[in-house]
Amino acid sequence: MSGCTAPVRGHRSAAAAAECPACRYRSSRYSGYGSSYSSSGASGTSSSSGGGGGRSGSSSRPRWSRAGSSISYTPAQVQSLTPVRETIETRAAQQPDLRDVFLCHAWDDRQGAAKLLHDSLVAAGVKVWFSEKDLGLGVPMMRAIDKGLANSRIGLVLVTPALLDRLPKEGVADKELSALLARNQLVPIVYNTTYDALRNVSPLLASRSGLDTAEDSMEVVAAKIGELVALL
Repeated sequence: MSGCTAPVRGHRSAAAAAECPACRYRSSRYSGYGSSYSSSGASGTSSSSGGGGGRSGSSSRPRWSRAGSSISYTPAQVQSLTPVRETIETRAAQQPDLRDVFLCHAWDDRQGAAKLLHDSLVAAGVKVWFSEKDLGLGVPMMRAIDKGLANSRIGLVLVTPALLDRLPKEGVADKELSALLARNQLVPIVYNTTYDALRNVSPLLASRSGLDTAEDSMEVVAAKIGELVALL
C-alpha cells in the first residue's frame, strides 16, 4: 500500500488529500462537504470575509457558523476544522467547565504575536489558557502547563519564526506540542512564516491544516476560532 504524502506535501485542501494514494478514499467523508456546510451564494463563490482578512475565491459556511455571520471560510478550512468542532462538542458534553483553548507559543512571542492572538481571541469571546496570564509565581511551569492542557478542549499552536527556531531545541513549546499532537485536538495558526518552512522543521505538525494570517488578519482568525468553539 502506498504511503501517506502528508509529511511531505501536506493536506491543506481536499484536492491535496485526494491526490494522496493513502488518504484519497479516507478523505471521501468530506467530499462535497454536504453535512458540514452550505455554499455561500448560488455560485458557491464570494470575495471577502468580514474584518479585513478576506480574499477572493471559493467560500463556504460551516454548520457551526453563527446565523447572520459575515465570516467566510474556504472549503479547505471547513474540511480541516470540522473534526476539531466534533471534538469540541464531544468534550463539552463530557466536561462542560473546560476552557475553550490552550495557546501554545514560543517564549519569545509572549509579548508580541502570542499576546496579539490572545487579546484577539478574548475579544472574540474565547476562554484561553495563556501562560502570561495563567502561570502564577512560584508554580512549577510543567505542572501548570499539564493542568492547562488537561482543562482545555482544544489547542492552538502559534507557528512563528521563533517557534520554528525553538522546536528543534526540544524546549517547553516542543513538549506542549507533543501533547497536543497526541490528543489530535490541534489547530495550527501560521503567522509571519509559511507551511513550507514549518514542514522543514515539523512534517507532522505541517500535515495538520489550520489557519494562516497570510490569508486572514489575526482578528479574523480569532473570529473563526470564536465561532468554532461557541456552543449554542
